[in-house]
Amino acid sequence: MAEKEATVYIVDVGASMAATNSAREMTDLDFAMTYIWDKITSTVALDRKTAALGVIGLRTDGTANELEGEESFDHISVFQEISNILLPDLKQLRTKVGLSSTNEGDAISAIVIAIQMIAKYCKKLKYKRKIVLVTDGRGALDADPDSVAEITNKIKQDDMELFIIGVDFDDAEYGFKEEDKDPQKAQNERIFAELAESCGGIIGTLQQAVEELGMPRLKATRPVPSYKGTLTLGDPEEYESAMSIDVERQDPLDGSTQSTGTFVADGDVEMPDADGNDLTGVKSSRTYQVLDEEAPGGKRDVERDDLAKGYEYGRTAVHINETDENVTKLETQAGLEIIGFIPWANYDRYLSMTVSNILIAQKTNSKAIMALSSLIHALFELESYAVARLVVKADKPPVIVLLAPSIEVDYECLLDVQIPFAEDVRSYKFPPLDRVVTISGKVIKEHRNLPNEALSSAMSKYVDQMDLSTFGRDDDGYSLLSITDNRELIGWRKPSEYMPMTETFSPVLHRIDQAVRWRAVHPTEPVPPPYEILTRYSTPPDDLVSQSKKRLEKLMAAADVKKVPPKVQGRRRNRNEVKPLSGLNVEALLGGDKKNAKVSAQNAIPDFRRLIDSADTVEAIRDAAKQLGDIVEKRVTESFGDIAYGRAIEEIGVLREDMMEMEEPVIYNEFAKSLKRKLLSEELGGNRKDFWWEFRKSKLGLIDQKASSASEITEEVAKSFWSLT
Repeated sequence: MAEKEATVYIVDVGASMAATNSAREMTDLDFAMTYIWDKITSTVALDRKTAALGVIGLRTDGTANELEGEESFDHISVFQEISNILLPDLKQLRTKVGLSSTNEGDAISAIVIAIQMIAKYCKKLKYKRKIVLVTDGRGALDADPDSVAEITNKIKQDDMELFIIGVDFDDAEYGFKEEDKDPQKAQNERIFAELAESCGGIIGTLQQAVEELGMPRLKATRPVPSYKGTLTLGDPEEYESAMSIDVERQDPLDGSTQSTGTFVADGDVEMPDADGNDLTGVKSSRTYQVLDEEAPGGKRDVERDDLAKGYEYGRTAVHINETDENVTKLETQAGLEIIGFIPWANYDRYLSMTVSNILIAQKTNSKAIMALSSLIHALFELESYAVARLVVKADKPPVIVLLAPSIEVDYECLLDVQIPFAEDVRSYKFPPLDRVVTISGKVIKEHRNLPNEALSSAMSKYVDQMDLSTFGRDDDGYSLLSITDNRELIGWRKPSEYMPMTETFSPVLHRIDQAVRWRAVHPTEPVPPPYEILTRYSTPPDDLVSQSKKRLEKLMAAADVKKVPPKVQGRRRNRNEVKPLSGLNVEALLGGDKKNAKVSAQNAIPDFRRLIDSADTVEAIRDAAKQLGDIVEKRVTESFGDIAYGRAIEEIGVLREDMMEMEEPVIYNEFAKSLKRKLLSEELGGNRKDFWWEFRKSKLGLIDQKASSASEITEEVAKSFWSLT
């Protein structure tokens, strides 16, 4: 179970927070709320009942707290009592946070109220108690030594954590110092530093806290065993000499899933179950239909209970009733049984089908721990793997896994990975990369498709120059400067990895999280750009690219790389035809008559393309398109079932492609509209809506402006074309 937490944020909203300092474009309050909102929305996103928080406003115009009768607690307001905050509470809290018109209010007294709120909420229960104060340090402080000592003792006694984060506070470790600091602010910083030091708290500058928000916070997950049972060698029930070890199987790697969106109805739709929220969930339903010519629309709804599973058998389906469905299942019992051993050298790494899992002995079973350790060391000493049959749960399909020993200084286990059955193996043959084998069997080492020595050398040097494993900066800030042709270092550095796995985060996962948390607080403002850490490894580092530029130029020269000119789309009828070297007109010799040429149904596509290639006017192209369109309509009309639909769809696709290439989308769009009208009015041999669905599935709709600049059809009109109304 997750640890229970209670956090109180104290936000300084005094008039001095309206200033803009340190060349920032936002006010100090907005800068402070960047940190506060991020922390609060992160807690809300966890959706944990054990994570509660409260918010206090410091230097507010009014006073709203349990000690408001005393003068030292004036201008302090409790914006949010400690509780589990949901999205409606977050929106309400946003309306309360704003600049005040006063600078009156004591931060020390605000800490006292926070202590009282935590003590009242947590009582004597075990909680992780935390107080976070964000201020610019420009207000007056009541730093009575006796009062401060009592506060320090109470924080220590209740095991609370105090974090004081200041706008433009000096921080030697971070490397920030405010110039021309106000004397009162400098004095307040010293008081805050003494308070934090006396109670074991932390004080820092807000700049560093905001920068660290870009570092994704990883959620700690507890390992969940995917299998708990015995690892056996032989049959323990029949033979006393058989081996049986109690083990657990855990997944050390499991891909994190991103947040998925869901359909909701907005506030413009009247929803009685919305509970005061602007959005409400939408329930989905599924219907099942079968073809029925007598039913309206040609389809009839059926109930889910009336359906049975069908298994493909050739071009038909064999249905099996639910009562007989157990015949398709293999009855199995959970277990992990060793069926043999193989040497390391006899296993090909490409046979691994899944990520590795860890197999360990039961943690409280000393006998199992000793037995598994013996097996691990035996496999390691004999340089062998174990092959086992695994069934994770009863009636689950069995899989074959490979068990490999892993021995570390303070940890040892078996690593298992699934290996294929005979049906899972796909055998492919690829030509060799270092030689060319002719049909006669002759081996050629030098060929235009093979890299020569100069190209191989240039590529090898370029790869070495782009090495990321030693390009990073270590803790002392040293980095690799340059490498000469003789692999000599220029400059001095301590090599370290540029891209450590602990700093490589999923851009999609954390970008969605960032956007959702921002939109929860700022529903109308644009989402800020992704954090730098998420895009850092999207491209090679600039220093490394510039350092390797000369190597790249040499590689391009060795490979004879040339820029490919962009493909120019133009009207095919205006292109310059390639003439044969003999100067003879082949078509004229074969008796081709351009004027009387027609598109035949037997050879429709070649005839059509021959016509438009020789066309010199738009009318000639239109006539060829009409002939092909008539053939398509005739195929649909005379088709027995869907037997001719395939050829018709292919011919429509050729017509659409060629009209786009010749920048005549109007001709195709007129044909498509005419075809739709005739299909819906049943002019093409009766009800041919099944062809309409084939037409739509092939995405042969109208040519819009996005597909061709010569088209006048917008995307909205092209989408509405698919509607049958």
